[in-house]
Amino acid sequence: MLFFTNLTKRYTLKVKSARENSSNSIDFKGNISIMSDNEITYPDGAIKVLDKGFVRLIDAMGDDSAIVQSARVSYGKGTKTKNEDRGLIRYLMRHFHTSPFEMVEFKFHARMPIFVARQWIRHRTANVNELSARYSEMPNWFYEPDASLLTTQSAQNKQGGTGKQIKNVEEFKESFKKVKDYAYKEYQKCLSANMRRELARVNLPLSLYTEWYWKIDLNNLFHFLRLRLDSHSQYEIREYALAISEIVKKKVPISWEAFKDYQLYSRRFSKIELDVLKDMLNNKEVDLDSRIPNKRERIEFKEKISSIKN
Repeated sequence: MLFFTNLTKRYTLKVKSARENSSNSIDFKGNISIMSDNEITYPDGAIKVLDKGFVRLIDAMGDDSAIVQSARVSYGKGTKTKNEDRGLIRYLMRHFHTSPFEMVEFKFHARMPIFVARQWIRHRTANVNELSARYSEMPNWFYEPDASLLTTQSAQNKQGGTGKQIKNVEEFKESFKKVKDYAYKEYQKCLSANMRRELARVNLPLSLYTEWYWKIDLNNLFHFLRLRLDSHSQYEIREYALAISEIVKKKVPISWEAFKDYQLYSRRFSKIELDVLKDMLNNKEVDLDSRIPNKRERIEFKEKISSIKN
């Protein structure tokens, strides 16, 4: 805690310095990235995400060989060739033997809007240390979605949209900007009145960017990626998952290949769905409404079949 407190104190001093000379672009040596009123900077090795965010790898422990090594404890003498190593990793992934994958860990540094962070933090099997607005003065970094993302709400999916743009897009896009500008102006007014930072922050919107360090083992990282790379996940967090996947596939290429084949791009079918599939393959007439009475399950089944055909 002492380290992070000192870190945030230095962070606040950097923000103050940036305000005094707004033409400067300040990089906090890769720990916390600082931007002036006119320019945003990124630490070395960062993959840019959204309009102001990023993900970068800080550290990694282990690789494909570490997974094989830990599995050999269970399998005795084990495997000896690279091809056999690949076969073992694929076997482990295919049969959900997950503990060897937990021997590999990744530590990331990321900057994302708060609403993305709140979805992200639901993956609780990780270690997180986040920038604190209690200790630090928050910079004027807000996510401003592209007009193409301002789409209508889906009637079937409470968490998704239709892909069809709302009316008066530019008007609402400008409204987004006005709201965040007003909120930040009021935040600055509170700070100028020497209001304590922990209270001054409460009216800042979810579009404000935050940063954190995030450490997770490979098994739970694959679970995160399986959910967040899915087409049904929200666009913004999916972009972060895509950036992370680019890092992971380079560090553990054999495990990534197995993950793609057996989890990411595979399809799971329930017993009811398998019974329906059996009849369909045998050219029997199938009444889906009676066989799969739940509407949502029926839609999902059709989507699975469609993905196989296409």
